[in-house]
This record gives sequence, structure tokens and C-alpha cells, in this order.
Amino acid sequence: MSASLTERLREARAQRGALLSDPRTTAFRLVNGAPDGVPDVTVDTFSGVPVVSLYRDFTPSEEQALVDAAWEAWAPRSLYLKRRPREARVLANVAREVVAPEQPARGEPVESLEALENGVRFLIRPAQGLSVGLYLDMRETRGWLRGEVRGLTVLNLFSYTCAFGVVATAGGAKRVLNVDTSRRVLDWGEENARLNGQPVDRYDYVAGDVFDWLGRLAKKGERFDVVISDPPSFSTTRTTRFSAARDYPLLAEAAARVVAPGGRLVACCNLAPLTPRRFEGLVDEGVARAGREARFVASLGPSPVDFPSSPEAPSGLKVHVVQLR
Repeated sequence: MSASLTERLREARAQRGALLSDPRTTAFRLVNGAPDGVPDVTVDTFSGVPVVSLYRDFTPSEEQALVDAAWEAWAPRSLYLKRRPREARVLANVAREVVAPEQPARGEPVESLEALENGVRFLIRPAQGLSVGLYLDMRETRGWLRGEVRGLTVLNLFSYTCAFGVVATAGGAKRVLNVDTSRRVLDWGEENARLNGQPVDRYDYVAGDVFDWLGRLAKKGERFDVVISDPPSFSTTRTTRFSAARDYPLLAEAAARVVAPGGRLVACCNLAPLTPRRFEGLVDEGVARAGREARFVASLGPSPVDFPSSPEAPSGLKVHVVQLR
């Protein structure tokens, strides 16, 4: 079984094609679960350091077999393990060392490293927690955005480490405002900007509730040419609870109120049970509630090169771009 698993992991890597030899991109997905023949497992690699994620409760022997096979298949300098069962979000607050060990499963500790995506630099912290600094399924959307924003203003909601903001600035955006509930990840976003030689204005890194800030911006009459909305599927703050399946129309409505006439809303969702058609309906419903008319511009998703899918394991990521009048 171990040899078979090793071969599957080698084959998955080989299927990444041009990504393996692209010096401008060193962050991509090596294994995408069942479509790569390894159900309940994903592996993201950052400058040669794999981060293995488990999506069910593996037994200790199963974990060991997987780590051994990955080590044999790829011979990395280090390998990190993340356990993501359904309750991982709760466990991360009370037993972080269980779900996201700080020490590597194999190899030398790597506190931080730089990874490249289409020539843009990002700071990755493999031992940081369940999220190490960059969501790789958004690479295609970030690439699209970079070519669309020269001379424009951009609002980056749920910005996390500000990857969309950094890419927009690299694409010549006139201004980018990043909003996230966590000051810690916004600080990380500032590090990413500096890593790329970009100027940092602290006023463009706003910590707070997104709905609250959308209300403030709308009240002040601020408008943006591009608004990126990439919320977690579920989140809880001190004042709000958000569920993408239930609340996306409210979010789309609030976001639409700060899109400039002729501007675009880039609405993202990664909730697998929500079909693309249903998600588009939720976005369009919210835009209509804001009294805006929308024209469909693009439907984006992850690269099939490193995020293969199948009818049994469809991609969860949906990106619906609309232009507002």
C-alpha cells in the first residue's frame, strides 16, 4: 500500500505540468484529493515545502504512511501537517497543536519563507496555523484582476494577508483599501506589500467588521471601481454571524452600494454545497436589493492544472464578476 501511495503522489506531482518549471510561480497545489487518487488529502507546496491537509480523522498509522510516502515521493526539505476535520475551526482555538502542529511532520523547521505567484512575492508561515498565508485556488482570479485594475480604485474585503491587494497594486491600481477583522493578518499583508517594494499607507489596512465598514463607506459616499468580496464560508465576530449560503445577498447588497457606476463586483465563495447557479442567484439578488443593475462579466475558478475536479469531487470555488450601472 505504501509503495502504491508513493507512486500516486509522484504521479500527482508530474501532472502539474508547466508549474513545475515556472520560475515565476513556486506556490501551487500538488495533490487535490480524490481527483488525484488521494481522497480526503490536499497538499500545497510553497517554494518546495509541502503542507499536507487531512479532511477526515486519519488513524496514526494512516498519517504515518502518508507522511512516509510524501517524503519518499518528493524528498522535500520539510513537510508540515494540518488536520482539518469538520470541527477543526473550533478545535483550532482550544487545541491548536493538535490540528496545526508548529513542528514539521518531517524535516527541518521553517518559520517563514518567500513564495512566488506570477512573479509576485508572498510571505508564507508553514507553522502559523491552519492558514499559512496564501489561498492557492485564487491564483487564476488574482491573475485576472492584475490585468484589469490599472489606474482604478480597489476595495479588498475579507482581505486576509492582502494577496488581492498586493496583486492589484502590482497591476497599477491607483488605490487599494484592505479590510479584515484581524489586525494581525493585515500586518502580514503590509509585510507582503513591502516584500514587493510597494509603499504602505496604514490607512489602507483597516481592521474591523466588513459590514460595519461597508456601511460607513456608503454613508461617506465613497465608491470603488472594483470591489472584491471573498468571505469565509462561515464566520463569527463579536457583533455578527455570517453564513455564505444564508447571508451572501446581504453582503452583495452592501458591497454593491460602494461600487462606482460602471465598476465591478468580484464575488467569491468557496462553499462546496452551494452550486454555481445558486451562488450567482444570491449575488444577483443582493445587487438588485441595492437598486443596481448588473451585467455579467466573467465566471472564474481555480486552475485545472493543479486543482483538478471530477463529477464526484467538483470544485468548491466560485467567482462571479458583474459590472454595475
